[in-house]
Amino acid sequence: MTAAQCSRAGCRADAEWQVVWRNPRIHTPDRRKIWAACDAHVAFLRDYLASREFPVQVLRFDEAATS
Repeated sequence: MTAAQCSRAGCRADAEWQVVWRNPRIHTPDRRKIWAACDAHVAFLRDYLASREFPVQVLRFDEAATS
């Protein structure tokens, strides 16, 4: 299986994190979107979504498998 790649534009690094979010204006509470993130971009992606007041949760890929 190939590793997930970071969702940050132009980044090709392997992702270690899942940035789980939703837009409450258009998504129902059970709908979640996931962006993959490398260590260098996880804070940027989380902050980008949080600044728009979207609910955001950050999980390591290994933690997400057990949740």
